[in-house]
Amino acid sequence: MNFRHYFIFLFVVIFSGCATYASLNFDDLFGSAKVRQRTELPNHPDSSYFLSEVKPILDKRCVVCHACYDAPCQLKLSSVEGIERGGSKKLVYEGTRLTATKPTRLFEDAQTTEEWRQNAFFPVLNEREQSLSANLDAGLIARMLTQKQRHPLPEVPQLEGFDFSIARQQVCPTIEEYADYERQNPTWGMPFGMPNLSDNEYNTLIGWVGSGATMNSPLPLTMEEQQLVDEYELLLNKSARKNQLTARYIYEHLFLSHLYFSEIEGQPRFFTLIRSATPPGQPVERIVTRRPYDPPGVDRVYYRLIPEQGTIVDKTHMPFALNERRLQQWYEWFIEPEYTVSDLPSYQIHVAANPMTAFTALPYRARFSFMLDNAQNTIMAYIKGPVCRGQLALNVINDHFWIFFIDPESSDIPEINQFYQEQTNNLKLPSELDSTTVPLTNWVAYSRQQARYLEARAQFMNKWFKDGQHLTTDILWKGNEENPNAALTIFRHFDSASVVQGMVGSKPKTAWILDYALLERIHYLLVAGFDVYGNFGHQLITRMFMDFLRMEGESNFLALLPNEVRHNEFSSWYKDQSPQFSAFLQRNVAPFSQPTQVKYKTNNHKSELFDIIRNEMAPILHDRYDIVNTGLSKSNEALLASINNISGDGLIAVPQIVMVMVKTNNGSQQLFTMLHDNAHTNISSLFAEERNRDFSNDGLSFVRGVIGSYPAAYFSLNEDQIHNFVSSLKNMNNEQDYIKLLDNYAVRRTSPEFWSFSDEVHAFYQRTQPIEFGLLDYNRFENR
Repeated sequence: MNFRHYFIFLFVVIFSGCATYASLNFDDLFGSAKVRQRTELPNHPDSSYFLSEVKPILDKRCVVCHACYDAPCQLKLSSVEGIERGGSKKLVYEGTRLTATKPTRLFEDAQTTEEWRQNAFFPVLNEREQSLSANLDAGLIARMLTQKQRHPLPEVPQLEGFDFSIARQQVCPTIEEYADYERQNPTWGMPFGMPNLSDNEYNTLIGWVGSGATMNSPLPLTMEEQQLVDEYELLLNKSARKNQLTARYIYEHLFLSHLYFSEIEGQPRFFTLIRSATPPGQPVERIVTRRPYDPPGVDRVYYRLIPEQGTIVDKTHMPFALNERRLQQWYEWFIEPEYTVSDLPSYQIHVAANPMTAFTALPYRARFSFMLDNAQNTIMAYIKGPVCRGQLALNVINDHFWIFFIDPESSDIPEINQFYQEQTNNLKLPSELDSTTVPLTNWVAYSRQQARYLEARAQFMNKWFKDGQHLTTDILWKGNEENPNAALTIFRHFDSASVVQGMVGSKPKTAWILDYALLERIHYLLVAGFDVYGNFGHQLITRMFMDFLRMEGESNFLALLPNEVRHNEFSSWYKDQSPQFSAFLQRNVAPFSQPTQVKYKTNNHKSELFDIIRNEMAPILHDRYDIVNTGLSKSNEALLASINNISGDGLIAVPQIVMVMVKTNNGSQQLFTMLHDNAHTNISSLFAEERNRDFSNDGLSFVRGVIGSYPAAYFSLNEDQIHNFVSSLKNMNNEQDYIKLLDNYAVRRTSPEFWSFSDEVHAFYQRTQPIEFGLLDYNRFENR
């Protein structure tokens, strides 16, 4: 600790808690508040200190709760800009609002701290007189930290007086309101509901805020990075209409992704693709709209790559590699083929919100190949990005299922392209509506539209697959025997979800097969056209329309089963449905009546079909999530793998995501994730999901490595404890049994070892999955 920070530490020790903050008038004591300049060039000593000493603590202890859109009080501590912006009392997730609210996206909806102050964001750092006493007394971060040091958590397994539910009421005091907050909630210092910082961490942060909280300005690009940025911006900004339309398509599919140059060695730097009013070579002038296809307000749009400024967190991290191979593919798919773009599509909503209209000039196969090439990213965008809290959106999918795709080569035929063009009006999406939407009146129109499409689709399929012609697993994309995106697994975790490559876990109840139109429409419904700031009606009709698209994907999978079992299988996925919904199921499946050409040898057709697909996908499947190569004995690996066979209502107390660190007998560590697969009688109901739960069929998926952004519990055990651990899971009957499991193995949020264990988890994750790595989020961590 240097002399300055040592002095600050002594000041805090001597004077902390002595002032009667309730009587302070900050304006009288320290002058009026105004935004302060807090950044220095990266090579400045204070900036270097922030990067090397302060930021790692903020990331590991603060960003793990303050990063996504559901960060408490919208306080995002993952970037300099977020720290300077501060907090807000307004809610992003407010499911009952009748009108859309003004977006508050960091880096987009305001460009300066002054603008955020005008948008009701309050500072968390002192913005008055820049003195030691003012920085400590009139800064929220300093006050929150010192409050926690004065009132550490009691050493008990379960905390009293804390609400950790995601629907808890937000308590967001300004510095003027803080005295009442501290008096009423003495143990609510920061980190909230977690162990205290170490003395060194606390002293470092207090020293930093006490001396003015200097931070770094953006880090400059390396010469190699700048050269690659220039190369991609050249492709995306050529004036030819073919290039402009291609760039618009790529942008509207990658605007949430974290792009990186995979051919640069070392830990990658991530970039974001944005629209700009200025061309390459000039300073970026970001075009900010509610949705990526909204009118840009300029005659010419340019597409620019800008460095991601925030710490990478798992919940919003969607890595997308840029390299020579991918660049060449884009040229081969979009630029080199002979086709004409007569006119660029308009940004009028009825055109821009429907990709089947806006991009009809681009080759069908180019569009489909683009999305399939990194299908994990395509699907991941449905459930990452701004949707940090999405039970209403995510109860439209099952907890565990597999996704496959139609082969672009087998479907790149004039008849199919013509069919899609003829169905343009029936392929419209609710995303063409305003973010303030009346759901029921629009719902009737869209349901009729979907009925027309399903009828036309059934007629086309009956003709194309007449007598079962072409109807085999040959229609599935196999990833050209090298691309692992050909098979994906979805895990839902109640109000979040994960997408991984491969056929992970036990055989699921359902599966989807996605064709081009379905894949494209889901993207524009749930990603490009979804507005987290929209009203309840917008979010509701999005969820309701997704019912149609999900069942379309499911019915594609059922088409490979024998005709006589399709409807019964489909109905088994939707038990206890209403008569109206039953009629819809019949309409959705029955019209397609051509026989499958898949040769079955058993009566367990679905299971056999999964085996056939797995065998054909073998070249692109990997074992990264299997319980192999763990450093454990084979017998203990088998024991852990047997967790995948545990099922029943005794699992009701197990949370959605549990991460388990095992110390092997040879001294190494292996991290596993245990996922609770919630069974449902059906997922066709919008509300009261609990009534549709089928607890007797709940199961567990136990995988090697990290899956999921929101761990709810941490377990730590030695290899010799595996047998008892697995036995306890198999014999679990109620919550008390789960509490015993916690008592034996859990690293609870109150444990003095919590932060060191958290560091071990993140270190393992970063070491073993360096590209996918992002900080986990503790906003769902349980208190049991």
